Amino acid sequence: MSSILIAKLRLFLRKPWMFIIMTAICVLMAFIIGTANQSKVKVPVYSHLPKKETNEIFRALQHSDLFDFELTDPNEVRKLVSEGKVEAGVELEKNGFRLIISSETANVNFIRQYVQKVYVDHMQTKAVIEHASTHSNMRAEEVKKILNEAKEQPLFTFEKKSFHGEKPVMIDSQLQPIFGFSLYFVIYTIAFNVLQILVEKRERIWDRMILSPLKKWEIYTSNLLYSFVVGYIQVALIFSVFHFGIGVDFHGKFAETLLLLVPYVFALVALSIFLTGLVNNEQQFRAIISIVSVSMAMIGGAYWPLEIVSSKILLALSKFVPVTYGMELLKGAAVYGNSIGDLLYPISILFFMGVVLMGLGINLVERRNA
Repeated sequence: MSSILIAKLRLFLRKPWMFIIMTAICVLMAFIIGTANQSKVKVPVYSHLPKKETNEIFRALQHSDLFDFELTDPNEVRKLVSEGKVEAGVELEKNGFRLIISSETANVNFIRQYVQKVYVDHMQTKAVIEHASTHSNMRAEEVKKILNEAKEQPLFTFEKKSFHGEKPVMIDSQLQPIFGFSLYFVIYTIAFNVLQILVEKRERIWDRMILSPLKKWEIYTSNLLYSFVVGYIQVALIFSVFHFGIGVDFHGKFAETLLLLVPYVFALVALSIFLTGLVNNEQQFRAIISIVSVSMAMIGGAYWPLEIVSSKILLALSKFVPVTYGMELLKGAAVYGNSIGDLLYPISILFFMGVVLMGLGINLVERRNA
């Protein structure tokens, strides 16, 4: 068995470009989409308020993760909006604000809601300070300090929960494309390595190996183990590039995500041998793997989070593809902070898929070549 693995390794070192290109494309795609998702919507702001009050509201506006507020002059705001370079501008007034827009877009409502929330908080704080200063001996600064302490340590806390489950829905726009594209591209890497079994059988290489002291199970194991290791190394390498090279935060779960790749890669190896047993030649395999991989990526939440999908049909179909459980494992650990014990369900499903497909696939390959 070791002789086959050494031969495979030498072939890989002789022709590593497929592996390198697939890895580079995955890193590039995840980086571009992750960066695009992180960009904020620019919103110019001008104010008729005193400088001190303007600075207080502007600092509160800058806490947004979605919008990038910039102080500028009125003419510049109107120019940017009229030229379509920004979706909306904000005019701060004494008792309210005004949005300057050219058309109603989806982001306009979000901007309005966010600015309104900031303005209401500011007006409430201002009213409390004025009332307390008027009806007590406390100074405005003391009242403001007490209010800030109350905000940092509130008497009541609120927890948001989803209608879809007990836990709130969280979407990490940076990790989503990294996980999604990694799980998608590794399908091709593993599948085309498993395809070599079909190629070697067609070229009668297996006949010569069977005549050697090697046993058939050793030939299968070495080929599938090689495909598993190459696929695993590719995903681990991509994660390492983002974590150590680009500085992406895996929320302290980097080691766990590497460990949770094992059942997913195993299921993909089994799926690949199953598909190999269904086809007659390489051309059929290339056609079917393209359809299967793209479909699984779309249905399983590799392209977009399943949390935003409302179609019951798509959600039902997602239960039958390994990508769904692979994404569930990675996001469960890195985004939701679940322990490996909490993720036993998707782990067991992937191992179950792997065992069933592996058995069916080897049986089909043997029958086809009997």
